[in-house]
Amino acid sequence: MELFATAPLGIELLLADELRLLGVQNPISGRAGVAFQGSLETAYRVCLWSRLANRVLWPIHRFEAATVEALYNGIRAIDWGEQMDPESSLAVDFASSRSAITHTLFGAQKVKDGIVDYFRDSIGSRPSVDLVQPDLRVNVYLDLDQATVSIDLSGDSLHKRGYRIEGGKAPLKENLAAALLLRAGWPKMAAAGGAFLDPMCGSGTLPIEAAMMASDRAPGLRRLWFGFMGWRGHRADLWTDLCVEAETRAELGLAVLPEIRGYDLDRRAVANACGNLARAGLEDHVTIRLGDLTEARPSGPRGLVVANPPYGERLGEEETLVPLYHSLGKTLRTHFDGWQASIFTGNSELSFKVGIRATKQYALFNGALPSKLFNFDITEARFFVPREGEPPSEASRQQNQWLRKARHVDVNAGGAVMLANRLRKNLKLLGRWARQNAVSCYRLYDADLPEYAVAIDLYPSEGKLWAHVQEYEAPLTVDPQKAETRLIEALAVIPSVLDIPQDQVVLKVRRRQKGAAQYEKQAESGVFHRVEEGGLKFRVNFEDYFDTGLFLDHRLTREMVRQKARGKSFLNLFAYTGTATVYAADGGATSTTTVDMSRTYLEWAQANLALNLIKAGDQHQFIQADCLEWLRDALLGPWRYDLIFLDPPTFSTSKRMQDTLDIQRDHVALIRDSLSLLTAQGELLFTTNHRKFRLDREALEDLSIEEISRQTLPKDFERNPRIHYGWRIQKALQGAIGVPQNVS
Repeated sequence: MELFATAPLGIELLLADELRLLGVQNPISGRAGVAFQGSLETAYRVCLWSRLANRVLWPIHRFEAATVEALYNGIRAIDWGEQMDPESSLAVDFASSRSAITHTLFGAQKVKDGIVDYFRDSIGSRPSVDLVQPDLRVNVYLDLDQATVSIDLSGDSLHKRGYRIEGGKAPLKENLAAALLLRAGWPKMAAAGGAFLDPMCGSGTLPIEAAMMASDRAPGLRRLWFGFMGWRGHRADLWTDLCVEAETRAELGLAVLPEIRGYDLDRRAVANACGNLARAGLEDHVTIRLGDLTEARPSGPRGLVVANPPYGERLGEEETLVPLYHSLGKTLRTHFDGWQASIFTGNSELSFKVGIRATKQYALFNGALPSKLFNFDITEARFFVPREGEPPSEASRQQNQWLRKARHVDVNAGGAVMLANRLRKNLKLLGRWARQNAVSCYRLYDADLPEYAVAIDLYPSEGKLWAHVQEYEAPLTVDPQKAETRLIEALAVIPSVLDIPQDQVVLKVRRRQKGAAQYEKQAESGVFHRVEEGGLKFRVNFEDYFDTGLFLDHRLTREMVRQKARGKSFLNLFAYTGTATVYAADGGATSTTTVDMSRTYLEWAQANLALNLIKAGDQHQFIQADCLEWLRDALLGPWRYDLIFLDPPTFSTSKRMQDTLDIQRDHVALIRDSLSLLTAQGELLFTTNHRKFRLDREALEDLSIEEISRQTLPKDFERNPRIHYGWRIQKALQGAIGVPQNVS
């Protein structure tokens, strides 16, 4: 049998490993699941024993279904009498991706009609529909207009173990909880006799899953119904044998179960957890009690603490949770020396408040929300105080020193007065323009006065105004002491003119680094802020990176993407933090693909998408890859896009890259490779920040090219028109008369 086990995003590789342990040979992991082969016994065993899978599907037929009629006829042609009795009940799950049929309810209706009409025409009777517990659940997945028809052997999602009735406010799904425990190293800890503690256990999912895992209890052992039980090919004797074997293993496992405890401050949550524990048959083996996390204490020399604290999905909630993470960290550092800990959160910034450096972190999804699991060794060598003073890097310490000196500068004397007057003038003119055009974040000053060679960007965020200051490195002809004095004067003037505290001024110095210093982070605050642009929300970071995560000079370019994206498939190459992807999705793109080499930036992009309540799914794909290599591979595949945004770096090299990228040298090949992924009428928006860039029009003379540099230059960057260049590029229409080939 060809089989497919579906799984939540992010745990596909874990599921493949689990299937190997269950005796599956050569499982192949893909997006949201794992394909494998095996007998009916293999399928039953996966349904019974998989802690990670959602469903086990058995594909029985594939066919082209570009139209509703083709879908109906393809379903109608299957011999459904082999799968179910005519008096049985059925339900249909239908999903579609990159296909003509997009309405899932309508697609499910046509599949149901095809099955019913098969029986009505051949036998004269028809099955009924039961959406809750059907005898047969049929799954149809339409991708690129090809339908895959499967029997759902699980019947209902396998994360439903049968023990949970009350879930609490924000329950973890059981298979996600199992994935966290595996990533946290619980099986190894349990085998060594280590204890388990969840100090914020809610409805008890983590302690219960930890007990089932440590006692070798099959997660499906207490389920009363599986999809194969009403299927015509079901072998009850085979299933019974597997269940008897699982019962024996569970009894043996309970005899050596280590200590497992859970605590929660909510009385109702504790009551729900105890009820779930009883239904799981573990009330005599696991302890769940009322208690505050600060009262948690270790029960032995080694063990594992796993917590899933709240993380504040709404604006303003994050600050209220900082004390909770502080308390959790203090408790771990004070009392749990020698233990291990894992914290699962949808807000990575809050994890820094724990005060322990993570040894590992794993990207996962909690539903559609990008989240992370942080693993910690609780040992003094890993402790740090959450950043309240100087950041760790040498560059940051130097910048803090300049900020301290700026407090003693007289802003009403010398050149500081000249700079203050210019800032007030810009603030009046650009501030009025920003208000009239609903622009929140903008560039206030860009080395307008040669003596003060800094750029100042303003970012309003949640009631505070932040000034992000970048100093341009002075030429060798300028006295370094004089350049430093001018910089300190600027740092004194900026908070005075803007009427903000100095700690809301963040300085970056753009200087060439040599050796290992060129890879040094600016800081490691982990602090993100939420800002608005174009009616959308984005995360920015002022301290840890040279750039904040939002290129302000591309504001109009992103708006152009939004205007062009409706009804189109969109590709974002060298995507950085995915801001253009958010604009495309908001503009009505039917699908988006976001490609970048950095996992950090891709996770940032996914967070930006989630911040705007855009659910990640099949229509929004994020791919970590070297864009040059990915482009070459993509040319061989079926992917084509209506709109592509290409904004490569000027120069790039990395241990992950096969080649270096020099945009002046390589732009012709890069543009042509990108155009090969365009549909016939598609558009490529190509931009670059290379100040001396020259487009090789002669090498691209067969294309339709329109320069858009001026029309994508925002008013606040008009003082520096070379900030970026841009072109709109299309394939020239073959045989067309009067099609412009090079429009400048």
